[in-house]
Amino acid sequence: MLGWPLLGTSQGRDDMRRRRFLTASTVVAASPLVTAATPAAVPGAAPGAASAGRGRVRTGAEVLAASGWSDLAGQKVGVVTNPTGVTGELTSIVDEMHGSGTVDVVAVFGPEHGFRGTGQAGDGEGDHRDPRTGIMVYDAHGADARKFATLYDTSGVQTVVFDIQDVGARFYTYIWTMYEAMAGAVGKDITFVVLDRPNPIGGHARGPMLREGFTSGVGKQPIIQQHGMTVGEMARYFDAELLPAKAGGRVAELRVVRTQGWRRHMRYADTGLPWTLPSPNMPTPDTALLYPGTCLFEATNLSEGRGTTRPFELIGVPYADHRWAHALEELDLPGVAFREAYFVPTFSKHVGKTCAGVQVHITDPRRVEAITVATHMIVEARRLYDGFDWRGDGGRWIDLLTGSDRFRTMLAADAGAKEIVAAWKRELADFDRARRPYLLYEG
Repeated sequence: MLGWPLLGTSQGRDDMRRRRFLTASTVVAASPLVTAATPAAVPGAAPGAASAGRGRVRTGAEVLAASGWSDLAGQKVGVVTNPTGVTGELTSIVDEMHGSGTVDVVAVFGPEHGFRGTGQAGDGEGDHRDPRTGIMVYDAHGADARKFATLYDTSGVQTVVFDIQDVGARFYTYIWTMYEAMAGAVGKDITFVVLDRPNPIGGHARGPMLREGFTSGVGKQPIIQQHGMTVGEMARYFDAELLPAKAGGRVAELRVVRTQGWRRHMRYADTGLPWTLPSPNMPTPDTALLYPGTCLFEATNLSEGRGTTRPFELIGVPYADHRWAHALEELDLPGVAFREAYFVPTFSKHVGKTCAGVQVHITDPRRVEAITVATHMIVEARRLYDGFDWRGDGGRWIDLLTGSDRFRTMLAADAGAKEIVAAWKRELADFDRARRPYLLYEG
């Protein structure tokens, strides 16, 4: 599915604009813009890329900023970003673009938690004018393709730039904001530019596939639970595999500004990049490593640690006791250890109550398989405690998070953790093959 025309479906794109992009992309020689027509560059995906341990990874935002944002000059630009969209100076790309005098930023589209990051889980910041830059900020949390299309018309954007640090899980909503933003651009003469960033939990796919009938705001299209792709790679996959059938076409022009130095085996600690919270309950890279698995506790009556300083690492409930930690330690799961823990959440589930449970400690980041770990945790919790239950919706939320009712029904039938994990082996392999043409990084 490679070798498409450079300009995608827009045959009438202005030649001068195309020459400007082509010329600018050669300036950023160490990490050129990748278009939909660019073959998947594996191996040797990022020209000039450093291997692990040979200096800090450079994000797509840093690469474009180093060119003085010249690739975006002369266009009306809309930016989909949040506090993670920063340059190497830890400055918001919107603030830098606006201050450069080169880029005409006419709109910002804020995802869940908002552009400046003041919203809690499930919240945005509303439409407002940014007090720092005076740029109009549109609340895009939960926006579908139709709303994005309307926002594009309202703001008059010609180019949309996406720059958000993802954490690699299907139910983390930023990739779906990107999907809808891309779908909203289908049929319009809009260039969609993704400033790529590392996948902080590595580039290997794990977990079950989302099935038909289980789509939602935390999973709008069939991908694997831990997809193992960067947002740039995911944009390429969306554009070629999902948008034609679901949105009636592809974006007029998709471009990805690659990172320099990132490889698929790397975890965030290997990148040398500072961690900027992607959301209020994602405080550390360790949180991100566990999140594709321990987020499943959102669907149970156990606290997933919201309202503590270690969400998705501290898991517990008032009815639990020391036996759970002991049983999990006996399993000797690779890459993690379990400590008996007690905590009192300050918000979300069990506010003000003492919860007994575990803290999941990462002992080897390269061996952690978060979904397998969480599956064992849930199986053991259900075995030990009669009080274990879903969160009050009959199990619908666990179905949406895992992508089907299989996890829940197998658990109800007393299947073991290994049996549950084995059930998605074939669909995982199928997805891994399907995504390969769109991968940009080796290793």
